[in-house]
Amino acid sequence: MLGWLEQSGKLFAISLEGFRKSWDVRRWWVEWVEQCWFIARVTTLPVMLIALPLGGTIALQVGQIVRQLGAESGTGATVVQALVTQVAPVAAALLISGAGGSAITSDIGSRRIRDELDAMEVLGINPVHRLVTPRLWAASTVGVLLCSLIILAGIAGGFFFNVVQEGVTPGSYFDGATSLLQLSDLLITLFKAWVFGFIAAAVSCWQGMTCDYGASGVGRAVNRAAVVAAMLVFAANYVISTLAYTLFPPRI
Repeated sequence: MLGWLEQSGKLFAISLEGFRKSWDVRRWWVEWVEQCWFIARVTTLPVMLIALPLGGTIALQVGQIVRQLGAESGTGATVVQALVTQVAPVAAALLISGAGGSAITSDIGSRRIRDELDAMEVLGINPVHRLVTPRLWAASTVGVLLCSLIILAGIAGGFFFNVVQEGVTPGSYFDGATSLLQLSDLLITLFKAWVFGFIAAAVSCWQGMTCDYGASGVGRAVNRAAVVAAMLVFAANYVISTLAYTLFPPRI
């Protein structure tokens, strides 16, 4: 328990210290642009490859059930509701932690084993402000963008399988898609994506800055970062979803 508490304290300390210098945009915006481009480059194609069949799978599974009830037009509502409220932000966060987060952990971990972090402190440069702050904001920004991309790609996949293969009219599909959603659902989803991206980047930076020395230490830190980020994302998703359903009840 003491070890878990110590590591949790380090995670919160690094995250809060990195977030504290967010106002000094002039010092980290260049690194932020580079990190945004890198994370987007390594996650965009996997997002498309995951979201298209995911939307189609949801449409096929739900379509088999609602066909027995004679409500095929409700498939669009189910697909979009599931994508917008739950699937999109979680999928974006897992891809960021798996692809971008692994690179962040290995990069900062390599700097640590080469004593670059200590050298930055000797020069009077806070490594958290220089390295962590732009990566936190880059992962959060790309998470919001990826969430929107997953929603669009998932809707397209559900449209293909529901309309082309099952014969539901396009008007019924999109009418059902907009019948259950509210503006608050989309805003909460984008907020989730921002928070989950922040969590993924914070865990990756924390593991990189506290990894063991040696190549094996960096490799273990990369594995731990992916696992811990996934656990925290699912826990945060449960908390935020519970609060959202309490404050903004779903439309009936």
